[in-house]
Amino acid sequence: MPVTARSSRLHYGWIVAALTFATLLVAAGIRSAPGVMMIPLEGEFGWSRATISAAVSVNLVLYGLMAPFAAAVMESMGLRRTMVLALLVLAVGVAATTFMTAPWHMVLLWGVVVGGGSGTIALVLGATVVSRWFDSHRGLAMGVLSAATATGQLIFLPQMAMAVEHWGWRPAVLIIAGAAAAMLPVVWLFMRDRPADMGLWPVGATQAPRPPVSAGNPAVAAVVALREGLRSRDFWLLAGTFFICGLSTNGLIGTHLVSACFDHGIPEVRAASLLAAMGIFDMVGTTLSGWLSDRWDSRKLLFWYYGLRGLSLIFLDYAFGPDVFGLWLFAVFYGLDWIATVPPTVKLAAAAFGPQRAGMMFGWIFGAHQLGAATAAFMAGWIRTDLGDYQLAFISAGIACLAASALSLMIGRKPGPEPVGVPVAEGEPA
Repeated sequence: MPVTARSSRLHYGWIVAALTFATLLVAAGIRSAPGVMMIPLEGEFGWSRATISAAVSVNLVLYGLMAPFAAAVMESMGLRRTMVLALLVLAVGVAATTFMTAPWHMVLLWGVVVGGGSGTIALVLGATVVSRWFDSHRGLAMGVLSAATATGQLIFLPQMAMAVEHWGWRPAVLIIAGAAAAMLPVVWLFMRDRPADMGLWPVGATQAPRPPVSAGNPAVAAVVALREGLRSRDFWLLAGTFFICGLSTNGLIGTHLVSACFDHGIPEVRAASLLAAMGIFDMVGTTLSGWLSDRWDSRKLLFWYYGLRGLSLIFLDYAFGPDVFGLWLFAVFYGLDWIATVPPTVKLAAAAFGPQRAGMMFGWIFGAHQLGAATAAFMAGWIRTDLGDYQLAFISAGIACLAASALSLMIGRKPGPEPVGVPVAEGEPA
C-alpha cells in the first residue's frame, strides 16, 4: 500500500500515543496498589511488611525482566495483540487476589501473574511506540508516555485509599481490575501496529521508513540483544544508573512511603494524596524532561536529575513531623524528578544502539531498573521490620543517587574507533 507523509487531519500516531498512555496509566494504577494494600494486609492476615515486600519484589523483578522479551514479542505478534493479552492477564490476576489467604498466594498472583502482565506493557511499550510512530518529537512523546506512570498514581491511589478505608482492600483491587478489563475492547478496536497499517509515514517523517525486520524467536532475539549489550560499556552505565533509578523510585517511595507516613501518624488517605500530588508534579517534570532531551545533552540532564533526587531522599526522614510542610515540600521537589530520567535514558540508548535496536536494548536496561526496584522494596521492608523505621533505607538510596549522578557523565565517553553519538542540540536525530 502506498503511504503518505502528511495529512490535513490529526496524525494517527497521536491517537496511538493516547491509547498507549491510557494503557500505561492503568498498568501504573495496578503497580501502585501495594502502597495502600500493605497496612490492610498486615492487619487482616498478620503478615509482616518484609513478607508482603517479598511478593512486591517478585512483581518488580518480573515487571522488569519481561520488558526485553515483551519488546521481541511486540515485533512478532504486533502491538495490539500484545497489549490485549497483557491487559487480560492483569484483569484476571488482580481480581483473583481477592481470594488469597496465604503469603504464597500473594507471591503467585501479585508477584508472578500481575508482575508478568504489567511487565509486558511497561515503559518498553512506550519506547517501541515512539520508535515506530514518531520521527520527530520523540523526546516529547516519550516524556508524555513516561508521565502515564505518575498520572496512574494521581487517578487511582486516592480512590483506592478511600475504598480501602470504607470497604476494605478487596473492593479497591476490583476497581483496578475493572479498569484493565475496560481497556480491552478500546485497544482491540483502535490500536494499530505501524504507520503503514494506516497508509501513513511516522509523525514528522520526510522519507518512507524501512520495512520491518522479523525478530524471529522472541526469546532468542532478546538474549542476542543482551549479549550485545553486555559487551558495551555504555550498556553497563545505562543499566547501572537505571538500577539506582528503580531503587530510589517505585521500589522505595512507591512501595513504602504510605507505610512510612503511617508510622509517623499520617492517615493512609492523606499519605496516598501525597503520592498523588507527587504524580501531578512528576507528570509536569517528565513531560518537560522529554522536551529538554530534544534540546540538551542527556548526560547532563541525568546528572542533575539523580543529584537532586539524592538530596531530596537524604532530606526525607527529616520531613516527617507534626508540621506536614516538609513532606509537601518533598512531594513537590521529588515529584518533579520522579521518572524524569526516562526520556534522556531512552535517547542515550537509541544513540548507543540505533533506533532499530532501541526498544529491545531499553527493555534490558529497564530490567535493571526493576531489579533495583525489587531490591529496594525488599530491603526497605526488611530494614523497617528489623530496625523499626525507614531512615537507613532513605539515606542509602539518596547516597546511591549521588553516585548515579556522577556515573551519568561517563555515558558515551569511551575511547576507541567507534564513538557513541550523544544528541546535544535540537534537530539532531534520536
